[in-house]
Amino acid sequence: MKKILLLSLCLFGGLMAYGQKTYLTQFEKSAGKQTPVYDDVIAYFAELAADFEQVKMVEMGTTDAGLPLHVVIYDPSGEFDPKVWHQQEQLIVYINNAIHPGEPDGIDASMMLLRDILLGKQNLPEKTVLAITPVYNIGGHLNRGAHSRVNQNGPEEFGFRGNARSYDLNRDFIKADTKNARSFQQIFNWMKPHVFIDTHVSNGADYQHVMTLISTQHNRLGGQLGDYLQREMNPFLYADMKNRNFPMIPYVNAYGSEPENGWPQFKDIGRYSSGYAALFKTLSFMPETHMLKPYDQRVASTYALFESFISLFHRDASKIVAMVKADRAAVSNQNSFGLNHSSDRSTFQMMEFHGYESGQKPSEISGLPRLYYDRNKPYSIEIKFYDTYKPTLTIDKPKAYVIPQGWHNVIDNLRRNGVSVEELKKDSTMSVSVYHIKDFQTAQRPFEGHYLHSRVAVDKSSEMMYFRKGDIIVHMNQETNNYLVEVLEPEGEDSFFAWNFFDTILQSKEGYSAYVFEDLAAEFLSKNPQLKSELEAAKAADETLANSGSAQLRWVYERSPWKEKEHNRYPVYRVEN
Repeated sequence: MKKILLLSLCLFGGLMAYGQKTYLTQFEKSAGKQTPVYDDVIAYFAELAADFEQVKMVEMGTTDAGLPLHVVIYDPSGEFDPKVWHQQEQLIVYINNAIHPGEPDGIDASMMLLRDILLGKQNLPEKTVLAITPVYNIGGHLNRGAHSRVNQNGPEEFGFRGNARSYDLNRDFIKADTKNARSFQQIFNWMKPHVFIDTHVSNGADYQHVMTLISTQHNRLGGQLGDYLQREMNPFLYADMKNRNFPMIPYVNAYGSEPENGWPQFKDIGRYSSGYAALFKTLSFMPETHMLKPYDQRVASTYALFESFISLFHRDASKIVAMVKADRAAVSNQNSFGLNHSSDRSTFQMMEFHGYESGQKPSEISGLPRLYYDRNKPYSIEIKFYDTYKPTLTIDKPKAYVIPQGWHNVIDNLRRNGVSVEELKKDSTMSVSVYHIKDFQTAQRPFEGHYLHSRVAVDKSSEMMYFRKGDIIVHMNQETNNYLVEVLEPEGEDSFFAWNFFDTILQSKEGYSAYVFEDLAAEFLSKNPQLKSELEAAKAADETLANSGSAQLRWVYERSPWKEKEHNRYPVYRVEN
């Protein structure tokens, strides 16, 4: 700990001046105890943008707090244009801060990082652009206090986890209920970064590490990038952080077990920032400093991780750009996609973990046994880290999806995420594959404003369907194919169906009066003897059905032409050929 403290003092001491300005941050002025209020964060970056021509701060979209979302861009060429960056094959790095404003470490580290780059203390590789969102969750940052993070060791005051509408924004990237997420999607699609870093502070067990890291799940990322992330990038970052006196461990995802038993990699599906970014073939990370470490150490470790990334970029920037370009192009031609990944416990890697012995002692409140960690008993062991996931569902892509124009909320989401859509120019009839929702389970309690569906089962059939002029066709020859399969296939765990975008189809809109339908049903069965035989067989196999006249009437209705075709019919259709 003494080494870390000395490193913090050296890191933030002896600043260079630019003219008469030192650009000291509130964090530095307070000796590592404070983080600035929102207006001061924006004012600091605005000052850098005013003083240095390599920096530009732009407003891109709005937030639920009614304030604009900012992106601070460092571009030595002065172009400030992502199209030019990609044409020139520049590396684009995007840092997002304060998605949980009670975890402000990244704000202060980013302020100092950009300043130090401008003053020559840090040296980014040539052909590298750095973009920073100073505060993503503005509403939460304005909701400032000293008590919302009860387990956290500093700073003196900080923001709140929920946004202006009490959403956890790190569950909103796929569904985009908030203005924040919709603005972010536009920014992300505009920029198309190669590397994305979303800064956090962890909860959970106590241990010696100051920094833990969630790297996006390499199996879900796939392609050249997935292999590079696992075999080269992560090993480099862990080794480099150790050399910087911040030995790092993967995010301690050991809930319900002791850390010494090992843990699986955090599964960052599309609702999370890094999982969302990975759908677009972006190397993505969530640094998670440890909540119980003093604030100055946490910020110092975040800054050190930024330095580790910079060191890697000096070695691999052009390689990363080439792999991202190749993987994004390959997605356009990829034929099948894995969904609903599950941890594979048959493979693991060994990681060096520095923990504290845990035990039980009587609670001073209840007198009953309680968990505690003894910091006087540190230990270092090798633990098993299970970082392999396998898909439990594989979907072959269609030639295209067709979406009726009435589902504008779905279509708007696709457009924000860079999906190219085409409007039908005339009324058309075409052969499509149709899903009917056969079964699903719905959560009993709300999660981020939704009652999530899971364990979705479908029946699939081929039908001739009539579509209107203006309905949308989405061709599956795009770099966004991975995202499209993730959100449009109803069995996907983070699909739009799972997030209740299509719940209106699950409720029947029509019905019948039994005394009227009795006669219609009898006539229908007499004209369809095969169906009548099936009813008799069903009654023989099901005593409840045999003893219920209303159930038998419902059975006939469900198989009759009067049954509404829209009920449980998933309104996203697949063109297979």
